[in-house]
Formats: sequence, C-alpha cells, structure tokens
Amino acid sequence: MKTLENKVAIITGAASGIGKAAAFLFAKEGAKVVVSDIDEKQGKEVVEDIKKDGGDAYFFKADTSKPEENEALVAATVKKYGRLDIAVNNAGIGGPLAETEDYPLDGWQKVISVNLSGVFYGMHYQLAAMEKNGGGVIVNIASILGMVGTRMSPAYVSAKHGVVGLTKATALEYAAKNIRVNSIGPGYILTPLLTNNLDAETLKSVEALHPIGRLGEAEEVAELILWLSSPKSSFVTGSYYPIDGGYLAQ
Repeated sequence: MKTLENKVAIITGAASGIGKAAAFLFAKEGAKVVVSDIDEKQGKEVVEDIKKDGGDAYFFKADTSKPEENEALVAATVKKYGRLDIAVNNAGIGGPLAETEDYPLDGWQKVISVNLSGVFYGMHYQLAAMEKNGGGVIVNIASILGMVGTRMSPAYVSAKHGVVGLTKATALEYAAKNIRVNSIGPGYILTPLLTNNLDAETLKSVEALHPIGRLGEAEEVAELILWLSSPKSSFVTGSYYPIDGGYLAQ
C-alpha cells in the first residue's frame, strides 16, 4: 500500500519549486492532489504530467493572499474528491530587498499577505473541512528565516517567523481533534524563487552559507513534507523541522 493511498491533498504554490516536487511525490504515493497556484499555465502542466504518470490530480487557481480564494479552493477540493485530508501551505514570495527604513510599504503588505496571512487564511478553511473527516494533517512551509534573521528582508523574515508561531498555536488548538500541524524550514533551495532572483556569483556565495557545501533540491524538501503528512509521523505536531544543510547549526 502506498504511503498516502486515497488521501486528498491540497498543495499551494504547486506550479513550480517545492510545491511542484511535493505534488509529484504525493501523487506517486497514492494521493489525490489538488495543485493550486496563481500560474494557471504551469499549474495545469503539472497536473497533466501527474496524470501521464498514472496519478490523480486537479488544478485550481487561487491567490492565497485572498481569504475568499482559500475558501473556494477548499470547497472545490471537497466537491471534486469528497474530503480533505492533507494541506501543504507552500505558496510564498521573496519580496523586495531593502533596509527597514527604506522598505517599500506596499512590498511589506504584499509579502505579509502572501507569506503569513495566506497561511492563516488557508488553515482557517482547511481545518473546518478536516474536522468533518475526524482528522487531518497540515504542513506549513516556513524557512530557515523563520528562526534567524537576515539583512534586507524584514518582511520575509517577519512573515516566516509568524508562520512558525502560527503553526505552534494551531497545533495546540487542534491536537485533541486529531489534526496535526507542523512547519518546515528549508534552507536555500534550487527553485525559481532563488534562481530567478540571484545571479551566478551570488548563488555561489549563498551555497557557501551551508556547511554541507551545496544548495538543497526541491525533491529533498518534498520527502520531509511527505513524512510529516504520513502516518509515519503520527506523534509529531507543533514542531518545526529545518532542512537546511546545516545552516542553523552554525
């Protein structure tokens, strides 16, 4: 039997990067996957590729920074597959780079709305659906910057710290309802969020920040998400798991 046999999962930000890798892995392990993203073209390509490999997937376009679109995403999932068992709140953006006094106010609002409020809005509707099933699992994608700071990204660091705290609070509230909630903290991972914003020289310097001597792969992060979403982690809730090549150990 596959690890997620007949489970229904929502993965946001699943058109590329970590979300895409998780969508493929979940489908391979038997889950029915709702691929959600604002990028409809790439999102539908992910779904088609999953189906070509014999998996079951469905695309739903949603902007996680909007409460009503999170509500619609959950409603569409339940309508399509009859239930919701797993949610991976992965959608996120990097935002502008600037010191706090120069940081654009609209940039702050956008980063917080996607990276923090979007996770809250997602859980707000996901939890209600999971309660109807008698349980479920939520994995929130934070960052190493949910534990430590870095210069020039006050909004991103604040949002990711917020995700870690929000995860812990929600886990305590729903532990007795058989809903587990955890967060993970990827280091710098080779995804479009990184490669589209950094030149080759900067990427090399970022590599050097990791004691393991390289950047992470999206597929490696997906394996941790899978474990946290599966019965193998049945006694784990309210936790934060770094996956960072030793970055936080320094």
